[in-house]
Amino acid sequence: MFVAFTAAALTLALYMPFCAKVIDPAAPPSSDEIRRLWEPPEALAERDLFYGPWGPERAPDPALTYTLVERKHTGVNPGMTVRDSLGHEWSVKQAPPEGQPPEGPIEVLVSRVLSAIGYHQPPVYFLREFTLADDWGTRREPGGRFRLKDGSLKDRGTWSWQEGPLVGTRPYQGLLVVLLLLNSSDLKNANNTLYEHQRAGGTELWYVVRDLGTALGSTGRLAPRRGDAAAFARQPFITGTAGGFVQFGYRGWHQELVRGRITPADVAWAADLLSRIADRQWDEAFRAGGFTAAASAPFRDVIKRRLNEAANLGAAGRANEGQ
Repeated sequence: MFVAFTAAALTLALYMPFCAKVIDPAAPPSSDEIRRLWEPPEALAERDLFYGPWGPERAPDPALTYTLVERKHTGVNPGMTVRDSLGHEWSVKQAPPEGQPPEGPIEVLVSRVLSAIGYHQPPVYFLREFTLADDWGTRREPGGRFRLKDGSLKDRGTWSWQEGPLVGTRPYQGLLVVLLLLNSSDLKNANNTLYEHQRAGGTELWYVVRDLGTALGSTGRLAPRRGDAAAFARQPFITGTAGGFVQFGYRGWHQELVRGRITPADVAWAADLLSRIADRQWDEAFRAGGFTAAASAPFRDVIKRRLNEAANLGAAGRANEGQ
């Protein structure tokens, strides 16, 4: 009894600080502030969703040897920090020993989708296996998600879903819709990184959602399934509307981000962006995560169905506004 109570208390202690009432911005943010989260995707139809926005030049080379820097000591999935023979440092997330599907392929896929429609993402890639050198020698290792520690990005901590100038803006609402459509079950502030991005024009802040691997399955507060096409298909996306807001089948933590917050117009905006991703680009995004065509097909069927739901909801909302 004491052990069960303690575990429950620790779980609540972990999540309760982030369940505060959402604070709306005092004044609408400027377009420059919105661009810290999202930029209108120019030439979306021409975007490469296999290599993503950082391109092939920053991708990990499967022919190189990667030297162990440090093993990961937290989280569900095993992983490590490695340095390749060119001096680049990588955070590698590997598959769990057994049971749940690995997060890495899903994380790369979702990252490609978000970057395609204008949301900032760090350079992430997938390798099926790689050569690792450590104190025990050199050998082939199971691969996973490789995230480059790029010199142009400096980690400045986390940002909050609940507070800040972007809360309630259309790109913020749209981001939530996309994550809900993909059954991203890990909407917690610890997965939100504030980056300082340096480029030719100067330095800018990026609000980034990363560690996106708990998706494409069921949502829930304890042990949600990921990468499970049957679970993804079973759980409803949109369950109705009430009081002018959309109701979702989402069952994860932080219901305050979902309930009584998202309008049909928000859903329509996100669905319009996603619908602009061509079939060829969806193929590229799934291949980027290491999915075969056969493995990706059931997930794509669910995504297509959910996009139709979102489009129909948006059309109904526009019709009601015109009455």
